[in-house]
Amino acid sequence: MALTLNEICHWIDQTALSQAIQVTKWAVPTVQTIHILAIAVVASSALMIDLRLIGVFWADRPMKEVTSRFLPLVWWPLLILLATGILMIIAEPARSLKNPAFQIKMLLLIGALIVTGLFQFLQRRNASFGDLRSGPRAAAATVAIVSMLLWSSIIFAGRWIAYFA
Repeated sequence: MALTLNEICHWIDQTALSQAIQVTKWAVPTVQTIHILAIAVVASSALMIDLRLIGVFWADRPMKEVTSRFLPLVWWPLLILLATGILMIIAEPARSLKNPAFQIKMLLLIGALIVTGLFQFLQRRNASFGDLRSGPRAAAATVAIVSMLLWSSIIFAGRWIAYFA
């Protein structure tokens, strides 16, 4: 028998961890602050790569150098975002899981991860991908624009979670 979303939220809400987070006044703001800082690292690193792809940032440097510097700062903080995101869901499961803004944010996040993975795949397959002089410019610019739109939308959707609660 499958549980409904309401039942899942109620079950999570009744766990000891959820109760502990709810009664500890500083827990949620601390977790949210860490989450926001990790988002800033991910989004700014992705932005640096995207701006390089369209030739606005570090246009004189090889794409490989830019990705070596910034791509780890896209992937590693995602672990922090996962941990803090799970803690925020545990703290207030219904506020998150039943929230349309949260659901949209998760769909956008899946899209952003796919685009970032696609970029990495294309660059590994074609070392000149993203290089301004020799690589496929239209594809690189498209990946960059889609990536910027997705990460910006994720930030907006995350901010709107508070207003749909």
